[in-house]
Amino acid sequence: MSPRYVVLGPPGAGKTTVGQRLAERLGVTFRDTDEDVVATAGKSISDIFTTDGEPAFRALEEAAVAVGLAEHDGVLALGGGAVLSAVTRERLAGHTVVFLNVGTAEGVRRTGLSVARPLLAGVNPRSTFKALLDARLPLYREVAAIEVSTDELDPEQVVTAVLAHGTTAG
Repeated sequence: MSPRYVVLGPPGAGKTTVGQRLAERLGVTFRDTDEDVVATAGKSISDIFTTDGEPAFRALEEAAVAVGLAEHDGVLALGGGAVLSAVTRERLAGHTVVFLNVGTAEGVRRTGLSVARPLLAGVNPRSTFKALLDARLPLYREVAAIEVSTDELDPEQVVTAVLAHGTTAG
């Protein structure tokens, strides 16, 4: 068993929204590894970061991705930082990975100052978002089979673009 599509990208790229709509369009189920982490830990991601630290969250995330890749046959959305794990990047090999790219300005506009996004909290969210994007962009591209820029598209247009790529990708 293997997911039809694995959706990833930075905060605000639309992973959950696009993933859910892609799953609906394909007639398959949707799964979000962030939700799996919350269910496993019994607390929110921001609480995990605050009480246990980022390394603890990343360990839970890595395990959730491994389980999702092994058990789920629909659309699987990964947290924005899942690609930071070399083990996760290796596990993504052979999967149809969709990188939803979002520019800094649009990503900041979409995420705002959300406390649910612990890595974006701070005095300069734009600078923080840009640094996060700069660090992760090569990793997203390393694992992606399909890349769609979401800045100018609504979720339905993104899904259509993903499916258009999917028909030509091996």
